[in-house]
Amino acid sequence: MKKQIGTVMVIVSLLFISLQMSAQGYKVGDKAIDFSLKNVDGKMVSLKDYVGSKGFIIVFTCNHCPFSKAYESRILELDKKYADLGYPVIAINPNDVKKSPDDSFELMQELAKEKNYSFPYLYDETQEIAKTYGATRTPHAYILKKETNGLIVKYIGAIDDNADEPENVKIRYIQLAVDALISGNEVITKDTKAIGCTIKWKD
Repeated sequence: MKKQIGTVMVIVSLLFISLQMSAQGYKVGDKAIDFSLKNVDGKMVSLKDYVGSKGFIIVFTCNHCPFSKAYESRILELDKKYADLGYPVIAINPNDVKKSPDDSFELMQELAKEKNYSFPYLYDETQEIAKTYGATRTPHAYILKKETNGLIVKYIGAIDDNADEPENVKIRYIQLAVDALISGNEVITKDTKAIGCTIKWKD
């Protein structure tokens, strides 16, 4: 009996550790899952739809956060620069609309139209993708590269080193990482702290 209880305790402990690891989200080098989320045009978007891409710049962002607003033009610039080079931007709003009404799907549609988004702006209504990726802030960026064994995470964190003053940015983390990947080189800075508003999780 004691042996059986001991075995159960070991299994429960392993499950707990596994859940903790999954709650932490991806780390650089991990294989990322694909997803199917609704875009502001009403269509479902998956990464597998981008047959010719070399990878992706995934940005968890939203409508209302001052940090997200500060980065809107820079996210557009990233897509303009890198989409044709094989690394399109995919923006995802993970916020709970009950806690953050300004992040509703309808207002997402209005914002995308107003700012003339050149990239998909997807709604993670269940928040499962944000949890899986380990996103905690808006914005929170992930760079994925297509490799033979799947989509591999190459960078996680901030877009650059100055949210408030784009003219005073010294280190453009996303650009440096994508440029390195396009050139066939290793990403030097692989992980930085995402600066932004906390994601508004469902209760």
